[in-house]
Amino acid sequence: MGRKTGVALLILAGVMLWGFLRSGASLLAPAALGAVLITIVLPAAGGAYLLGFGDRRRSARMEALRQRTIDAEILRLATREGGRLTANEVAAALALSPEEAKGALEALMTRDLADIAVSDDGVLVYVFHEKGTLGDKQSARGLLDG
Repeated sequence: MGRKTGVALLILAGVMLWGFLRSGASLLAPAALGAVLITIVLPAAGGAYLLGFGDRRRSARMEALRQRTIDAEILRLATREGGRLTANEVAAALALSPEEAKGALEALMTRDLADIAVSDDGVLVYVFHEKGTLGDKQSARGLLDG
């Protein structure tokens, strides 16, 4: 459902309105009022809703997908860079603005995937937790192995 369905519902409501106006039926009759409500008002309202809110929902889904992609790319970059990244490195590698990169890194911090450190030169460095243990995955054993 989406834009095409919304347009189709508005066209249907318009055709039904045109038919009602040509019929000469009185709008004051309860049966005619019910028919107008069901065949004109409801499809028009549904079409307007789909056209107005469908695009917003799609935009929100696209933004969420974009953010998940950025997060995944940052984690991949952190693995390549030894688990330590700066906002400028992320911005350059992912073609983001420095503000977007910093926001994405801070979001990963709030999800407890990274901590922040400060270099001797005062540069903020984001340190990713998992990177420190990734080299040990080849030596992993079962939980019950002794």
